[in-house]
Amino acid sequence: MQTAKQNYRVQLSITILSVVLFAAKIIAYQFTQSLSILTDALESIVNVIAGFIGLYSLYVAAKPRDMDHPYGHGKAEFVSAAAEGALIIAAGIMIVYETVLNIIRHSPLQELSIGLWLVGGTAVINFIAGGICIKIGKQNNSPALLASGKHLQIDTYSTLAVIAGLFVILFTGFAWLDKLIAFFLSVLVIYNGYKILRRSLAGIMDEADIELLNRFIRVLNEHRRENWIDLHNLRVIKYGSLLHVDCHLTVPWYLNVHEAHREIDALSALIKQQFGDALELMVHTDGCLPFSCSICTKQDCTVRQHPFEQKVEWTMKNLISDQKHRLA
Repeated sequence: MQTAKQNYRVQLSITILSVVLFAAKIIAYQFTQSLSILTDALESIVNVIAGFIGLYSLYVAAKPRDMDHPYGHGKAEFVSAAAEGALIIAAGIMIVYETVLNIIRHSPLQELSIGLWLVGGTAVINFIAGGICIKIGKQNNSPALLASGKHLQIDTYSTLAVIAGLFVILFTGFAWLDKLIAFFLSVLVIYNGYKILRRSLAGIMDEADIELLNRFIRVLNEHRRENWIDLHNLRVIKYGSLLHVDCHLTVPWYLNVHEAHREIDALSALIKQQFGDALELMVHTDGCLPFSCSICTKQDCTVRQHPFEQKVEWTMKNLISDQKHRLA
């Protein structure tokens, strides 16, 4: 719950900042009449709207689970990130539209130096804020904060492109570069919007996070206990900042209930140490069977029926399988 509240406070700050930076870019456009600055400001409209969407989603995600939502409200963050991705794509299309209109109208450029100072300041602030947002988003496993942070940094890169182009125009007089920059910015914006939208829909559909799974499996292999004879039917899903893990854990058949539970406690402590305290762990324990002896590394087993032959390295393939491990 503390993590969710921190996410909300960060998103609130980002939303307020987005409103201020949008106003600065609009002022810069009024001074310069630059299409590049206008397109940058149009993307900032998306920052503002997405900020409020993200703020509401984090408010919902911070609610505890209830009768209607037994797994909590964390998926609201994926919905927010999906909406933000769609808005970014819409901003890119708006930039293309404004570029075409400007080509037809031939609007002249004015007061570029003032505009450069204003948009330059927004670029610095956006980059710092985006970096903070991404850091906290990774720390708290928050898709909404990650989407907001990446959006802010994308905004920074597009603003830097605008600044570079305006410098060239200022010293060369090549006003047509303003339209060219706006067009390339639109392509970049649409592509990044697609990536955010794609990741969000994957989260909504509970698509496997391969990077997370690989890290999870690496941690299990590095800290594997001898009583963890076998682990299979592994499922790892993120709902906002909450990590849901369920699996089947094979332990020596002669352990009593309390001893088996201590192994689950050790597994839970390991996951929390590596991935944070926001964890919901569901473990089904199985007792080992005679064919488990050949892969069991337990040294002091007094009831072993078959000699140890080979340790099975846990991999993506054999951990997500719903079959107990055995040698072929």
